[in-house]
Amino acid sequence: MSSGWLDIHAHFSPPGTPEQVRAVWQAMYDECFTMPEPYVWDKDRTLWHMDRIGVAMQMLSQVPRVHGASSAEQVRSGITASNRYGASLVAEHPDRFGLLAALPTDDVEAAVAELRRADDLGADGYLLLAPFAGVHLGVPELEPLWGELERRGNPVLIHPDAHAPASQGRPSPLVEVAFDTARSVIDMLYAGVFRRHPDLLVVLGHCGGAFPALSGRLTRLGTEVWVPNPNGLTQEELREQTARLYVDTAASSADSLLWPAVRLVGEDHMVYGSDNGTPCTSEPNVEAGIAELRGSTVLSAGAAEAIGRRGFEIFPEAARRAGVTVRVGSSS
Repeated sequence: MSSGWLDIHAHFSPPGTPEQVRAVWQAMYDECFTMPEPYVWDKDRTLWHMDRIGVAMQMLSQVPRVHGASSAEQVRSGITASNRYGASLVAEHPDRFGLLAALPTDDVEAAVAELRRADDLGADGYLLLAPFAGVHLGVPELEPLWGELERRGNPVLIHPDAHAPASQGRPSPLVEVAFDTARSVIDMLYAGVFRRHPDLLVVLGHCGGAFPALSGRLTRLGTEVWVPNPNGLTQEELREQTARLYVDTAASSADSLLWPAVRLVGEDHMVYGSDNGTPCTSEPNVEAGIAELRGSTVLSAGAAEAIGRRGFEIFPEAARRAGVTVRVGSSS
């Protein structure tokens, strides 16, 4: 399917016992995620649906479940096992799947160790939770990790914690995730992460969450004297650094969400994502999202198809496996 799209934002779940699956469902239900029955990810069903909608390849990732874990070590060992399972899916279907390896960013040594294991697995990129166990991505302790990620050059997907506690009686994936993404990007900007690492290739999930809509306010007010700004971030830096970001369209293909993202990063920094493989994203919703992209009045003519295939430009090894020819230098 070399003519199909690359879905850079899709998820998987490692297999579990019926008791484990039900325990996860119950934990989600307790946080107001009122699915009537447990969700089970199915590889064959995923491939069938990819064929149905014209998706040539998915970049698979798993959002680590931090809340409710008995220990940090349990979470980290779960991440390692999940990344290995994801790599086995890629090995089985190298032309259909890629892997974004999750990293435990609450501890820089553990994160770098998992990054090196991800190298051995041949991961295409990485998923960073925002925040991870309450630790935000702008903390100075993570500086060695950013250097390692910049040196590798593989895409980094910033993803909010979809398993966070409910807010005001509603599950966090409905609204709160959008604000967590915005908080994380703003934290990274003020911490100087993007200044020190200009070659980081960062993709913001869900069209950047609330960040594109808030970016104008940040640029206008964020360098005023009443805002703590220890690194002396300027308005010009804010514009330049945010323009380097990429956003994906996962669960965010409505024109009201696309418009601020286009204004922030431009169509050439937008890539297709579906959020497929999670209980909050049904097959009809994925198909509706594609229809919204193709019918958008915000995007230019032909932009939807370009967005659908642009992911191959930032994942050249995945493009090679999928038999896709990529324009040299087109992802810059």
